[in-house]
Amino acid sequence: MKLKVVYRKVSDYIRYDLKEIILPSSLPDPPHVVKHRKLTWHEQFLVLKEATRLYGASWVRDIGPELRPNDYKKHGDAEPKKQAKETEKEPSVLEDIAVAARGGMETLRPALQRVYMTRASNYKDALSSFIKGYHEGVQQVMHSKQESQVPKDHESDNSKKTT
Repeated sequence: MKLKVVYRKVSDYIRYDLKEIILPSSLPDPPHVVKHRKLTWHEQFLVLKEATRLYGASWVRDIGPELRPNDYKKHGDAEPKKQAKETEKEPSVLEDIAVAARGGMETLRPALQRVYMTRASNYKDALSSFIKGYHEGVQQVMHSKQESQVPKDHESDNSKKTT
């Protein structure tokens, strides 16, 4: 009798539990999740085309304007470099860090140090400017107090003399 029980428990373990341990089934989606329909081949192609276009556009800043002939079809051959130089501007701090992050930790560390040093110097300049302005304000108040005390002293001296 015990042998049948052991056999059934082992076979149930192998049939149900071991299968879940080796190949676990995923949890079902929560009830609020809306299942989307599958895309057609044409829609998948359009998604791939748009993703490729966006990916290529993300590299535009790295490869430079001379490798992007589509932007200059209207202007001719001599003007694209001039126009590219005119429209180029210095990259923002965020763009600079993003480019450095692509290069790994070796390029990211100096970029972050530049950012922190720039911020530190800006804070230092702002603080010194505030302190300088504060000292000037204190000096003006002290000067105005001294000026206001001088006439009162003269008036009190004059009143003593007349009485």
